[in-house]
Amino acid sequence: MDHYDSQQTNDYMQPEEDWDRDLLLDPAWEKQQRKTFTAWCNSHLRKAGTQIENIEEDFRDGLKLMLLLEVISGERLAKPERGKMRVHKISNVNKALDFIASKGVKLVSIGAEEIVDGNVKMTLGMIWTIILRFAIQDISVEETSAKEGLLLWCQRKTAPYKNVNIQNFHISWKDGLGFCALIHRHRPELIDYGKLRKDDPLTNLNTAFDVAEKYLDIPKMLDAEDIVGTARPDEKAIMTYVSSFYHAFSGAQKAETAANRICKVLAVNQENEQLMEDYEKLASDLLEWIRRTIPWLENRAPENTMHAMQQKLEDFRDYRRLHKPPKVQEKCQLEINFNTLQTKLRLSNRPAFMPSEGRMVSDINNAWGCLEQAEKGYEEWLLNEIRRLERLDHLAEKFRQKASIHEAWTDGKEAMLRQKDYETATLSEIKALLKKHEAFESDLAAHQDRVEQIAAIAQELNELDYYDSPSVNARCQKICDQWDNLGALTQKRREALERTEKLLETIDQLYLEYAKRAAPFNNWMEGAMEDLQDTFIVHTIEEIQGLTTAHEQFKATLPDADKERLAILGIHNEVSKIVQTYHVNMAGTNPYTTITPQEINGKWDHVRQLVPRRDQALTEEHARQQHNERLRKQFGAQANVIGPWIQTKMEEIGRISIEMHGTLEDQLSHLRQYEKSIVNYKPKIDQLEGDHQLIQEALIFDNKHTNYTMEHIRVGWEQLLTTIARTINEVENQILTRDAKGISQEQMNEFRASFNHFDRKKTGMMDTDDFRACLISMGYNMGEAEFARIMSIVDPNRLGVVTFQAFIDFMSRETADTDTADQVMASFKILAGDKNYITMDELRRELPPDQAEYCIARMAPYAGPDAVPGALDYMSFSTALYGESDL
Repeated sequence: MDHYDSQQTNDYMQPEEDWDRDLLLDPAWEKQQRKTFTAWCNSHLRKAGTQIENIEEDFRDGLKLMLLLEVISGERLAKPERGKMRVHKISNVNKALDFIASKGVKLVSIGAEEIVDGNVKMTLGMIWTIILRFAIQDISVEETSAKEGLLLWCQRKTAPYKNVNIQNFHISWKDGLGFCALIHRHRPELIDYGKLRKDDPLTNLNTAFDVAEKYLDIPKMLDAEDIVGTARPDEKAIMTYVSSFYHAFSGAQKAETAANRICKVLAVNQENEQLMEDYEKLASDLLEWIRRTIPWLENRAPENTMHAMQQKLEDFRDYRRLHKPPKVQEKCQLEINFNTLQTKLRLSNRPAFMPSEGRMVSDINNAWGCLEQAEKGYEEWLLNEIRRLERLDHLAEKFRQKASIHEAWTDGKEAMLRQKDYETATLSEIKALLKKHEAFESDLAAHQDRVEQIAAIAQELNELDYYDSPSVNARCQKICDQWDNLGALTQKRREALERTEKLLETIDQLYLEYAKRAAPFNNWMEGAMEDLQDTFIVHTIEEIQGLTTAHEQFKATLPDADKERLAILGIHNEVSKIVQTYHVNMAGTNPYTTITPQEINGKWDHVRQLVPRRDQALTEEHARQQHNERLRKQFGAQANVIGPWIQTKMEEIGRISIEMHGTLEDQLSHLRQYEKSIVNYKPKIDQLEGDHQLIQEALIFDNKHTNYTMEHIRVGWEQLLTTIARTINEVENQILTRDAKGISQEQMNEFRASFNHFDRKKTGMMDTDDFRACLISMGYNMGEAEFARIMSIVDPNRLGVVTFQAFIDFMSRETADTDTADQVMASFKILAGDKNYITMDELRRELPPDQAEYCIARMAPYAGPDAVPGALDYMSFSTALYGESDL
């Protein structure tokens, strides 16, 4: 195969990538591919009663492409779209491409849009992909398929013919002899091959193409001149043409297939016989090795030394590492060969293989099982012997280690137990010595296990006849005797420590009782001094009365406290008496507390001095709180009148603004009278401010006599003034709107009635849903976009509410005859002489000077195709005036 052909080995796996490269290398191939692919497609389409003329045009709507796939596959595709629009065509082509992809074909860079647009390269690439899948890919010759299979078929069929050497699908076919040889091989009566000449390719090609079309039903896919006139014919066109010959002559291969089958059967039979011979030899050799090895493994003669036993173990390890693994492989291979042989015999319908007597796989497995059983017993015996020798050495070493550790631990323990350090110790020191002794006893008990282990090891060494048993026994006896002596000394020391502890505990109990009673009494006195000296802040009569009651309760506890003081001092005196009587060594003071009797007496005297001072402070604070209470009641009485008055006025103003009694001028007059009465109420507010100042100066922060604070009154007063002013302004604006728009009083009343009805929350404002319902009730039929536009007019700040003034402005705009952007635009067009733009001179000529300059300063330059220098855009200016665009 030449260099180019080696690069094309996998062309059928990458159709589109090679397609692009081929067209770039030789555009002349396009002509050959057009003819070949068109003829190939028509050879199938004519079965459905149709054909194509132009391959890139006739497949654009996808209908014939889907029909072609149905004919060559024998399957039904999805129902095609019959519309003529581009989207219908793309849908049909996509259905065809999806069907191709479902057959395991990967379409690279081929999209439905390119096919619909008539892209020649993509269309030819798609057809080549279809040819590969449905005409070439399924070709199979001697375990080769697709392109290689087709090439091998051509080589086999043309091998006997002179001057024919098929190596590829391009230049090997230029002289036409290859096509003629294929026809002559299968239909020799159609061509006189002996008269053909290699130097006359046109005659050879025309002869082959004409005969194929006339007798073999193979349409003429190429012109002889196209092939001869090209340095290298298009490979894909040749493959397509040759595949048609293959399918036409496929029936002639039956005889060749039969011969191949016989050869395969004989080859299988020969291979099976060889496998049988190999099995018999391998089985005999393996069984002989097992027979020799088992007696060696069954030998159980023990050795007397560790070295000799270890040598036996090393020999056994060599057997496991070096001698047995190859035999394991032989056994495994033997089973594999047997199973493979039986499988091949079964697949080729041959009787199963029966090995010679005693050489069955089961016989080998039984012998192998005996080998492994002997091997297992041998290894266990070796390990047990080695363990026995190791056990003796280990026990002796373990005895020595444990004995040494125990002897080191007992060193100095007898001298420590004979000490009499407790005779001069204090109680805390005695308790510490007892704790230390308890720890030693725990340590002693913990070492009991070690002594027992030492004795047990010595006993086991005696039972195993250890050679050095006498020295082991002597050392063990010495350890046991010393252990008994330590136990006796330990018990004697514990008894002495407990007697001394009991002597000192009586004094310690008195110290502890003194500490337990002195500490809380001292804390009580310190807390009492802190409470008696604590500054207090109260805001009500009740609070100062509570403090006074608590103080009286405290004074009632003083007699009992004095009794407790005397009892604590009595405990201290008893301790002093015991120390003097028994001459006890009491180093230091009470270990449980630092509180002395002197400190207790000093703090008690201080508490007695602080009590009358507290009495005086509480009396003075009680008088001050009585004065504050009078100020609270005075403020509360006025606030409880002014607060409801403000609320009533607010509600009355709200009713005036909502109700529709009389004309707007009547409502305005009524509101102005309300405003005057509100202003005349101001002195009462000022008087309340004076009372509030007195309360603040007295640092009064709450008032149970009223829920109103001065801040509430101020805010309500300010809201009242603001509300009356805003309401008057709204009525004035309604009068202006009515007069400017020509709205009658009846219309205003109707607008107010509608607004009040849909102001469901009675806040003087409608939310978005209420406003929408109001418009619908008045006959407006609008979508979301129109409603959004209206909301941008009535709620420019996007607060989500519509005021009555905004509602009146909108309704007056809807009902009045006002100028629009279109009307202003039409007026500018008249001034411009019916042009789409206007000039500065025209503006200055037709409008007053200030208005002309206003327009010139704000109009954008006109950019239309009919623009002249200095032209201005009056259309965008007109829409901007009415907020429909930016000015």
